[in-house]
Amino acid sequence: MSKVSLPEQPADLALRGEASVPIAQYQPVSAFVRARRRFLANRMALGALIVLTLMIALALGAPLIARYVTKASPTDQHLLHNFEPSSAKHWLGTDEYGRDVLTRIVYGGQVSMSVAALGVLVALVVGTLIGLVAAYYGGWVDELLMRFVDLMLSIPGIFLLILIGSLVQVGPAALALIIALLSWFGLARLVRAETLSIKQREYIEAAHTLGIGDAAIIRRHILPNILHIIIVWATVAVPNFILIEAVLSFLGLGVQPPTPSWGNLVAEGRSPSVLFSSWWIAVFPGVAIALTVIALNLLADGLRDVLDPRHRGDGPADATLPPL
Repeated sequence: MSKVSLPEQPADLALRGEASVPIAQYQPVSAFVRARRRFLANRMALGALIVLTLMIALALGAPLIARYVTKASPTDQHLLHNFEPSSAKHWLGTDEYGRDVLTRIVYGGQVSMSVAALGVLVALVVGTLIGLVAAYYGGWVDELLMRFVDLMLSIPGIFLLILIGSLVQVGPAALALIIALLSWFGLARLVRAETLSIKQREYIEAAHTLGIGDAAIIRRHILPNILHIIIVWATVAVPNFILIEAVLSFLGLGVQPPTPSWGNLVAEGRSPSVLFSSWWIAVFPGVAIALTVIALNLLADGLRDVLDPRHRGDGPADATLPPL
């Protein structure tokens, strides 16, 4: 009579050093799913993403808000209704020329965010390209490019921006390009350092042995491995660019009126007489700047924790993450 084998108990498995947890619980999880779970576990970063999405939606929807909500353009002047406080017609009041503050804030957000986004995009391209080329080819190329980066880093960028702004009047696009061309040096050094580390790995040497070209190696093997640095740098750079644009516009060296930006909107209400009697002119644009910058910084912290291997938790830490 044949014996019927019973399933082994968890205690028997433990005595043999085998796991007593069902194998199904150890199914591999993709990197994207793990990153999403880590991000969702960070409530601050998730809230920041919601706030940032709202601010972007308001900026993109500026024409709809002007048409259906405030029923006013950002440059419409009504001198008989200047310095009016919040009301059903003007939710955030009016300025010294009777222009609707809410309309100007949403249009100003469109300008300020566009300047920051364009500036970061240009800085990403230039900084990543310079860092990759310097690290990959090395030698005199690396020496020449890095000495130029060191020279530019020794000069305070804000002083150069103020000097350029005082010499020439620039529009939003030109301002974004100027800010970008004075801000990519730190990214280039980060990309260079990471590329130098990746270039020494065995799979890069194997790719060279197989005769794969330099451009293909950079595109397929190096760039994907430094992508987390680029993303985190970009999320940190965007709020800095918004603040730089706001400071320059506040000083009258950035976006010029009547084109609204958050910086020159704050400047319009900075005089003591206006600030104490019609505080909403300067306070509400300042609140918009603060909310956007804080949300971007919190989002940058969350993305760094998710994408940077040095800040990620492994193993048991994932047990505290929310379910999929």
